[in-house]
Amino acid sequence: MYLLAVYVPASHKDSLIDALAQAGAGRIGDYEACAWSTLGQGQFRPLAGARPHLGVVGELEHVDEYKVEMVCDDAVIPAVLDALIEAHPYEEPAHHLLPILSRRDFIPTK
Repeated sequence: MYLLAVYVPASHKDSLIDALAQAGAGRIGDYEACAWSTLGQGQFRPLAGARPHLGVVGELEHVDEYKVEMVCDDAVIPAVLDALIEAHPYEEPAHHLLPILSRRDFIPTK
């Protein structure tokens, strides 16, 4: 299992979660579309050649964004990342994908 974390403006949070869930993210046991989100503030400065969804090239922008976290099985990672790129309004969405380790990963075998 992996944990996907992505930062998205509030206006697109729900639609992004829906797209990621349809691609297979957020499945835990007998549940689907499981997600965790926290509100924060992101910042960025678009450089020459950028086509920002928000902000102006060359100017520092501050945006209220949600950090959305969802688990995903390794088999659905390609589809989930495709859905992320398709559903996210930014041309370069900030995200990371981390392996999830369980307690049994640290218990020595006898």
